[in-house]
Amino acid sequence: MLIGIFFGTNTGNTETVVEILEKELKVNGFEVDVHDMSSASVDDMAKYDQFIIAVPTWNDGELQDDFDAVFGEFESFDFSGKKVAFVGLGDQDGYPDNFLDAIGILGKPVLKNGGSIFGYWPTDGYEFTTSAGLAENGKFFGLGIDQDNQEDQTEDRIKSWVAQIKGELGV
Repeated sequence: MLIGIFFGTNTGNTETVVEILEKELKVNGFEVDVHDMSSASVDDMAKYDQFIIAVPTWNDGELQDDFDAVFGEFESFDFSGKKVAFVGLGDQDGYPDNFLDAIGILGKPVLKNGGSIFGYWPTDGYEFTTSAGLAENGKFFGLGIDQDNQEDQTEDRIKSWVAQIKGELGV
């Protein structure tokens, strides 16, 4: 099954996580195309029936630069028939009031504009105060990664999440 990954990064952490994710997806039978949003567009997402958006929350609950630059276009994109998953990066110790906000900022337009979200992730094992990244079901809109404080859990979380989405997509 073909799946696209669209990511943005300022520090390189998200790119590192995407490299681990890409490898794990391939091991689990996915064909993967990776797109860096510094050179990709929202229109590139139209080519995929299912795709993953990997994005860090920046500053106090803001989108990463590359996603911020295209947010207007993203907000009006027709997601009908698209299945979208999220991988959010955040710092739960340094920014407990904004942990993983970016995946919520991006997740809401997906749902509003006809798309569906897969890969919701439980909040167990994270310590934060509030998050715009929480969906109505009480889970994160996608996989939560904290490279600043829980880097030792990243690979295991990715493996568990890939197994989960593999089942959700029937691969």
